Amino acid sequence: MNAPPTPNTEQPPLLILENLSAAVLLLNEKYELLYMNPACEELLALSASRHHGECLSHFLPNAKHLIELTQNTLFSGRSCTEREMPLTTADLNNITVDCTLTLFSDPEANQLIIIEMLPMDRHLRIARDEQLSTQFQATRELLRGLAHEIKNPLGGLRGAAQLLERELASDELKEYTQVIIDEADRLRNLVDRMLISNHPPRMERVNIHQLIERVCSLVTIEADGINIIRDYDPSLPEFSADGDRLIQAILNITRNAAQALNGQGNITLRTRPLRQFTINQQRHKLVICLQIIDDGPGIPPEMQEAIFYPMVSGRPEGTGLGLTLAQTMANQHHGLIECSSTPGNTVFTLLLPLKRENKEHP
Repeated sequence: MNAPPTPNTEQPPLLILENLSAAVLLLNEKYELLYMNPACEELLALSASRHHGECLSHFLPNAKHLIELTQNTLFSGRSCTEREMPLTTADLNNITVDCTLTLFSDPEANQLIIIEMLPMDRHLRIARDEQLSTQFQATRELLRGLAHEIKNPLGGLRGAAQLLERELASDELKEYTQVIIDEADRLRNLVDRMLISNHPPRMERVNIHQLIERVCSLVTIEADGINIIRDYDPSLPEFSADGDRLIQAILNITRNAAQALNGQGNITLRTRPLRQFTINQQRHKLVICLQIIDDGPGIPPEMQEAIFYPMVSGRPEGTGLGLTLAQTMANQHHGLIECSSTPGNTVFTLLLPLKRENKEHP
């Protein structure tokens, strides 16, 4: 089949389709792909250019119900709509969509099928993200106040221990005052970590893959025997961010994944662009999506709702601050971290909006 001419991007109808939040597919009477808008690429984890001209059953082999609906629409000659239809994407994610199939003819009397899909999961995700953001802001303010209340008496306690140590002649007794001083220092460092959000990030041009590679090198040294899989999208541009803080956020998540694997398993770091994506009630034209995936035992369901709260940890020796701080750092970049977990598939998703660079930047 001859490829259709390259669309004129200046045409208003195409501009509308390109910027729709609804996923749109256009197929011919042989169920071959003629067009797919960016929202559909994002939803189905597919590339329009790569799969152009392929049959629906080839690029979505697990979407059996959608394939049946498409065949029925062509045979019956009638449009149809199905609410809350389960759909398996190309990367084997299960989603729920409202789906409308419309049959029409082009000027040459060829039968065409347009498929519109509106993901119901997205509405649920936006509502969940709004709730997560509100809870996190409240928790951060509580922590900030608590940290200040702790630091003042902690300083007095440490100073008194130092004065007492000078008056003691016995080295054996000085060991006890040193324990007080060391524990006061440990608590002070813990409180300082809680107060990281008091300091504004230092923004510079960074490459997300260079930051991830730095994390990979650190985790590889710490966690021998774990296989790190890189699945990068090289088209992601540089953007303005605090590189050190993003490294720390990614490291906190990846380190948790490595500890959950206990020396054996896989960690996948996957980057993708998301178009027309909503974070914290704000819609962004382009968002960087970094997924950190491990095939460990998973997070217990009762912990998943509270995983970003401080002092919540699945390890007895954990402080429960790693994910809280990672969420704080993502929030400082107007982003968000989401989590989903089942045994054998735990996914932490870091979402970072890309803003258009100022023209004075090279």
